[in-house]
Amino acid sequence: MKTMEIEVKEPVKLMDLIAQTFPDSSRTKQKEILQHRVLIASRRITQFDFPLAPGMKVTIMGDENRGKLMQGKMDIMYEDHDLMVVNKPVGLLSSSNNPKDMTVISEINDYFIRRRSRQRAHVVHRLDRDTSGLLLVAKSKEVSRQLEMNWKEKVFDRAYVAVTWGAPVPAFGTVRSWLTENEYGVVSSPTDNGGKLAITHYKTLKKKGRFALVQMQLETGRRNQIRVHMRELGHPLLKDPIYGYRDDNSPIKRLALHAFKLCFYHPVTGKEIRLETPFPPEFTQLFD
Repeated sequence: MKTMEIEVKEPVKLMDLIAQTFPDSSRTKQKEILQHRVLIASRRITQFDFPLAPGMKVTIMGDENRGKLMQGKMDIMYEDHDLMVVNKPVGLLSSSNNPKDMTVISEINDYFIRRRSRQRAHVVHRLDRDTSGLLLVAKSKEVSRQLEMNWKEKVFDRAYVAVTWGAPVPAFGTVRSWLTENEYGVVSSPTDNGGKLAITHYKTLKKKGRFALVQMQLETGRRNQIRVHMRELGHPLLKDPIYGYRDDNSPIKRLALHAFKLCFYHPVTGKEIRLETPFPPEFTQLFD
């Protein structure tokens, strides 16, 4: 079975469309297609009576994607029996409580199903929806628990690259503050206000015009830490709607943040694993 895209011609329910498209398949096979192979507007849909309107497009994934994530849009950077590391694309949630949302976890679980594996994905840490880069996922609750309980001992290097408005002065240094959350986002304080201590080391790699390419290394991993700390320096990330400039006339059409390095000790074998991805081309092209 090859991947196909079907354009809906008349109002119909999803399961009925599947039955019409595969009239010679058994009911069991049609249900398997519904549960594991249907995408509508890049979202996985499993609702049998999902209403389809004329003009909508339904993608049914074929066997050529059995070993791929998101039809090749999310690369597997490392995989063994206990865990995997993926290169998360922009626009994808790490996880969600809504089963209808397409997330890293739901896509990996679908990948397991296509391989006839009984394993399940468990989130260990998260990246914001609009942040791309390396994400570590456990294949069991036990491995996930080991990583969560010993995160600081197991993960010894995490680095990001970002494009900022202007270049930080000095060109390298450390931002240290306490972060608290409210209804509007994350608030930073230079003194201990009962929040969580956040430490970010930064280094400017390149400068050109209004922009700078900046590398950040995390000593702590707080929510929105990099985005808040770069705003504290007066050089927020491009296309950051919460912690950036409101008049964001940016040449980059995404949040300019990418998790490019992840180094850790394997929670089961103790093996040292070092992974890196190239900087996003839309970042580096600004400085060519």
